[in-house]
Amino acid sequence: MNICGCLVHATAEKADTVRDSVEAMEGVEVHAASEDGRLVVVVEDTDTATASEQIMAIHQIPGVISVTLTYHHFEDLAANDTVSLPAKSSQVGDQTHENL
Repeated sequence: MNICGCLVHATAEKADTVRDSVEAMEGVEVHAASEDGRLVVVVEDTDTATASEQIMAIHQIPGVISVTLTYHHFEDLAANDTVSLPAKSSQVGDQTHENL
């Protein structure tokens, strides 16, 4: 799982067109928009494209001034689903694992 939060800045004149183009992309969702052309966007990997490919495609939309990565989260879902905890409690500061 690969999730990226981005701020997309478009020219005010093309803001609506940019928003429509971004919303039409698979794995991309607009969460907020301002009148001056700023969009808060979440981009996720899809079966056909990675989030980084999606972000590069957003850069190519006419009217886009910039795309800034503001948040990134990655988890390898193919790895073991369970998190293994240490058999013995580990010391963390003044607390042991059982007290957390």
